Amino acid sequence: MSISRKDVEHIAELSRLALTEEEISLYTEQLKKILHYVEKLSAVDTGGIEPTTYTIPLQRMRRKDEVSPSLPVEEVLRNAPEKEKNCFKVPRIIE
Repeated sequence: MSISRKDVEHIAELSRLALTEEEISLYTEQLKKILHYVEKLSAVDTGGIEPTTYTIPLQRMRRKDEVSPSLPVEEVLRNAPEKEKNCFKVPRIIE
């Protein structure tokens, strides 16, 4: 499979991208190389290989659900840019 300059222009139009002539030429060549590489990968025989989604076995990492003390309010708000009545103060966004 190959990609043409017209294909790149069409993709740019669909993506609402304004590309220069140099960018169109560059992306056309880059996409040709990518598609050529994908064709090489498609030629590899993977018939005897089991599909995998992870390279290492998954382990469920769970901690016990135990009650623990919360952080002190002073420590939580220490780096807050603005605070008011032991709460983070944020700009009003509703008019």
